[in-house]
Amino acid sequence: MYFRSLKKTAGDLSLSDSIDTDKDGNSLSLMEVISVEDDMLDNLSARETCSQLNRYIKETLTGREAEIIAMRYGLDNISPRTQREIAAYCGISRSYVSRIEKKALEKLRKCFEDTDS
Repeated sequence: MYFRSLKKTAGDLSLSDSIDTDKDGNSLSLMEVISVEDDMLDNLSARETCSQLNRYIKETLTGREAEIIAMRYGLDNISPRTQREIAAYCGISRSYVSRIEKKALEKLRKCFEDTDS
């Protein structure tokens, strides 16, 4: 009976058992080989926030506000631009770009605050 019970567990391996040694002679366990950073929840949260932001931009901002926010922060696969670059592109002053950006960000902030309430 004793030998039968040992035979059942003969192939079992613990995650902390040493399976090999590295080039410096340090013990390498199975856990070190198969472990990965678990950032799945962070990725899901970031994706959810990103989709919320896109929805709020479409629902609450005017066309010009959305365009300026997209250019300023590099949304929609475009590289971020300075206020001066945006002003030159749109044919308006840098200070006007700043006012539009500030107003748009305040609208978006309010959307996120209303969601949290």
